[in-house]
Amino acid sequence: MRIILGVGGGIAAYKSATLLRLFTEAGHSVTVIPTASAGEFVGRATWEALSGQKVPEGIFDDVEKVNHVRLGQEADLIVVAPATADLLARAAAGMANDLLTNTLLMAACPVLMAPAMHTEMWRHPATSANVKLLRERGITVLEPATGRLTGVDSGPGRLPEPDEIYAAAMNTAGGASDGAAVTQPDARQTAAFQSPVAHSAAVQPAAGPLAGRTFVITAGGTREPLDPVRYLGNRSSGKQGAALAKAALDAGATVHFIAAHTEVEPPAGVELTAVETALELREAAQAAAQAADVVVMAAAVADFRPAELSGSKIKKRDDGEDPVITLVRNPDILQELVQNRDATGSTGVPLIVGFAAETGDAESDILSYARRKLERKGCDLLVLNQVGTGVVFGQDETSVQILSPGTEDTEAASGTKADVAVAIIDRIAVELKAQH
Repeated sequence: MRIILGVGGGIAAYKSATLLRLFTEAGHSVTVIPTASAGEFVGRATWEALSGQKVPEGIFDDVEKVNHVRLGQEADLIVVAPATADLLARAAAGMANDLLTNTLLMAACPVLMAPAMHTEMWRHPATSANVKLLRERGITVLEPATGRLTGVDSGPGRLPEPDEIYAAAMNTAGGASDGAAVTQPDARQTAAFQSPVAHSAAVQPAAGPLAGRTFVITAGGTREPLDPVRYLGNRSSGKQGAALAKAALDAGATVHFIAAHTEVEPPAGVELTAVETALELREAAQAAAQAADVVVMAAAVADFRPAELSGSKIKKRDDGEDPVITLVRNPDILQELVQNRDATGSTGVPLIVGFAAETGDAESDILSYARRKLERKGCDLLVLNQVGTGVVFGQDETSVQILSPGTEDTEAASGTKADVAVAIIDRIAVELKAQH
């Protein structure tokens, strides 16, 4: 397969050397096109040594070959990593002021961009709008990882690891050309995830009632570490969230799938962000929501986390004393998403759907608890299901009630989780239509 590896001018450019090696070791022919700024971080000699290909210097290099046209026309896949805020903006605007943006304009092949920048840049409304526009045009834009950035800063904006970008790129390509084998992700690509999920193929959304809509769907159960080997978790399997993602894709939507621990793989076609803790899910959801039409919070987020994380395994004490573990509240992600949306004045955009996994008790039934939760959270729809040992979590069958503000009426749905997912997505489509 003929791959163009575009390299933007960020400190994360050094990781792209590893990505290049993954491509070449899998038998692909790779031409590296660094921006002028990227050359300040990694030199041409590195790219040429690893790729075995000459690095074009610019639009006027090899003029007789019309490189600025030919490279994009002949490529089977274009991967841009890192994609800086500036590069995303220029690509979204259709600018062609260097060889890389020229090549992007000429491309008829799949394109994947892996952003890397500071958190403030990633969260800026301009970047959010650019990412949304690129995705609407069919370009796969990965979510950045959350972690340490340049200097002392930390947060979403870190370039995903090369193994993760490689796996996403191979799935985006969807096949091989010119006899080159498309290798599947090996153990290195899945080891980074705590849950058994990998990047799914980023396919063009199907035509349907939700065509042009962008969904953010969270799924699975968060895990809050106690020490290096133990965590506080829950029984969520992620099956309902995965079914919702599949139903939204089938209806034509673009789906960004934020997965905590799951027992199922995400459906082919989603853009995947893997998280572990509630705080990581919060960061990913808040960032993704800025470019979304709908946010569905189907993940089972831990209400509490340990106040302190032990740097070593908590041992049994010789004196027989039991350890005391203090818990603190996790942020209310659903409520924060509603508050953030309302603070912008964008009434009803994104449309926010919450989930209530409830158990009744002597004081009240599950429906009463759900109505109070709907009022407290302020979301647009609330999906209620009763949970417990052997009920809902991990099962293939379920039943739910869909609540909305301002009415006592509920809409019931039951059957397989796939059946229920279709019912929920259909209801969301009705709500979206009512907005216009």
